[in-house]
Amino acid sequence: MAQSLTSHRPILAVFLKVTAIGLFTAMSGVIKATSDVVPAGEAVFFRSFFAIPVIVVWLAIRGDLRHGFVAKNPMGHVWRGVLGTSAMALTFTGLGLLPLPEVTAIGYATPIFTVILAALLLGETIRLVRLSAVAIGLVGVLIMIWPRLGGGADMSDTATLGAICVLLATMARAMVQIHLRKLVQTDHTAAIVFYFSATASGLSLLTLPFGWVVPDLQTTLLLIGAGLVGGIAQILVTSSYRFGPASMLAPYDYMSMLFAIIIGYVWFAELPTWVMLAGATLVIAGNILVIWRESRLGLDRRRTRAATDPKN
Repeated sequence: MAQSLTSHRPILAVFLKVTAIGLFTAMSGVIKATSDVVPAGEAVFFRSFFAIPVIVVWLAIRGDLRHGFVAKNPMGHVWRGVLGTSAMALTFTGLGLLPLPEVTAIGYATPIFTVILAALLLGETIRLVRLSAVAIGLVGVLIMIWPRLGGGADMSDTATLGAICVLLATMARAMVQIHLRKLVQTDHTAAIVFYFSATASGLSLLTLPFGWVVPDLQTTLLLIGAGLVGGIAQILVTSSYRFGPASMLAPYDYMSMLFAIIIGYVWFAELPTWVMLAGATLVIAGNILVIWRESRLGLDRRRTRAATDPKN
């Protein structure tokens, strides 16, 4: 019988969540480091395919393997795969064109777009607090991307494309969040985690005719490591929600900015601009308002969060 352990162990929950965020950010650094050689579609394959063994072993240890292979809503998994794979490919493209901290900061807009889409697609009511959060967040997004889109000093063709890709990825992840709210009602989290990696691996193969390369040994090992690290990080973030509520853990997502700044500086000699940090601060403020409002309303997104990869 599968275990259904849940207990309130906040220190363990925070440790698991922060460790997962650190691993996801490191994985993004690896993808960025290989982006000059390996196209985004190929990177998606390595990230997804080599996460599968880690996930299968984890499900077996938990006794959830039988749940992991049961897809009650097959088309739901297909659409989750299409949306999630698109978000991953767009993010990986953006990582090759923009600094790591900037990609991380723009990605914080996901909850803001999720609120908007929930209102448009699910009919959820947006009252004053969440409307204010959306407005603050969108202003922050505009501040961050304006130098890339509005003719600022940092504008270039590649930077503009990168900003567009990351922004589209953020919207796609918001669509994933909306879709998962329905999918978790019929399918086990184990199945959602497993079938996403499986479908992403298959869908990424469709990009094979568009310029895949045979990487050297070092690059291959880095890409395999990215997949393994991504799988481990997914396990850790999923496990964290067994020991602490989503409302408590959500703010720790923003530790990724600290990790991104450190990795960006040490590995790529990148430093965030004050404009980017100002925009990111507004987006985070908007997200915190959303988190606070959902906590007040008692809207527990734990199962949805557990099935979502924060960094794809």
